[in-house]
Amino acid sequence: MLLYLTEYLTRFVSGFNVFSYITMRAIMGALTALVISLLLGPRLIERLALRQIGQTVRQDGPRSHLPKAGTPTMGGALILLAIVVSTLLWADLRSAYVWIVISVTTAFGLIGFVDDYRKLIQRDSAGLSARAKLFWQSLVALLIATLLYLQASTPQDTALLVPYFKDLVIPLGIFYIPFVYLVIVGTSNAVNLTDGLDGLAIMPAVLVGGALGIFAYAAGNVIFSDYLGIPYVAGAGEMMVFCAALAGAGLGFLWFNTYPAQVFMGDIGALALGAALGTVAVVVRQEIVLVIMGGLFVIETLSVIIQVVSYRMTGRRVFRMAPLHHHYELKGWAEPKVIVRFWIITVILVLVGLSSLKLR
Repeated sequence: MLLYLTEYLTRFVSGFNVFSYITMRAIMGALTALVISLLLGPRLIERLALRQIGQTVRQDGPRSHLPKAGTPTMGGALILLAIVVSTLLWADLRSAYVWIVISVTTAFGLIGFVDDYRKLIQRDSAGLSARAKLFWQSLVALLIATLLYLQASTPQDTALLVPYFKDLVIPLGIFYIPFVYLVIVGTSNAVNLTDGLDGLAIMPAVLVGGALGIFAYAAGNVIFSDYLGIPYVAGAGEMMVFCAALAGAGLGFLWFNTYPAQVFMGDIGALALGAALGTVAVVVRQEIVLVIMGGLFVIETLSVIIQVVSYRMTGRRVFRMAPLHHHYELKGWAEPKVIVRFWIITVILVLVGLSSLKLR
């Protein structure tokens, strides 16, 4: 939105031309989202506390979590607002990808909002049923997957790029639709499962989102994409502005969500962030890299799957409690230790993922 204004002002003051660069608008997007989060955070927390929209704690979980009961939840609304407003202000709205990723993020945020609203305001412990939640997630993801498939102009546009191997792609054809569906829905729910400790999910989301922004910038630039040997995706560079806004909003939220948390994001934030990361990865053709960089989310999800399958088949549990972060808490690790060590693991995985830009 502001891009159009600066383009007009450039006629009179050449200095405004600096905003034509994606990198500058990404920086402004991150700062705008950060400021929105920091300014509105205290007011949101106060309102949530007054309305007694607080977290419920599992009785079978770590005893250290019991004091968290009643902590204001649904803070993810702050993240969502900061991301959308900042992106609309600084991104080039002529890019269809901007509208696609905003639509997916907002839609999944609304699904999470309904779930949180039923649990925390209507006091329905079941919230939105797992079947209903999956239905709406699937509907949104399949619509976007179909749109991207129909938008593809060549078979290469719907192929799976394998990192670390030069020119190795796997043509998906019509199977591109279910593949995109799995990436978006899977990432959304993986981030949601990881969101169990103060700041545990938001910082990895910021790190992965920032790294995807680098891939977006390279993929949207003809020269860089050719030099790095990655597919050129016209208009994908604007995803860097979105990713920067996500990182800024996430850091602003972390100010209040860091241990001991003043607010939790709830499903409204976790589902939206995961869907956003999955959609950006699909747009910039880095789905496998997303799995690498978001390895923490993958491991947390696998721990739940392993636990459920093991218990149903043998009646025994592999972990003391799933997701995995609770297992380490019950082993005696202090919550901050679990959080920071998982952050360190994510930093390492993000660096491994970024190395795929050169290692081919």
